[in-house]
Amino acid sequence: MRDGAKYDLAIYRLEKAGICLKDAVLLLQNNRFMAAANRAYYAIFHSARSVLALNGEDRKRHSGVISYFQEHYIKTGIIEKTYSYILQNAFEIRQESDYEDFYVLSKQDAEQQVANAEKFLTRIKEYICCYNDNQ
Repeated sequence: MRDGAKYDLAIYRLEKAGICLKDAVLLLQNNRFMAAANRAYYAIFHSARSVLALNGEDRKRHSGVISYFQEHYIKTGIIEKTYSYILQNAFEIRQESDYEDFYVLSKQDAEQQVANAEKFLTRIKEYICCYNDNQ
């Protein structure tokens, strides 16, 4: 994949992340806490996938995206370590809320997930903007 196409795919994935974040906010406003956390996770997930696109990479499994992101962006210091925690925590909450019986997510936890998604998306946008400026 040529560099322009990689960048275009990264931007597309960022836009998808933005839509998920908007959905998360609406769900939170309507007291749909588990659904809000789910959409917040997908905002984070698609943001992470956007940086993979810059390298011409993708993974079929969520765990593969997380591992690649941590290995190539967190461990190298390109992205700060706090974003690894945000990604991993959102993944765990999404897993539990989707697959565990009787899992309850508080309003405060849902608000934190949405705030984390906004923070993550903002940081990835900054990185991609700088990446494009350096190309």
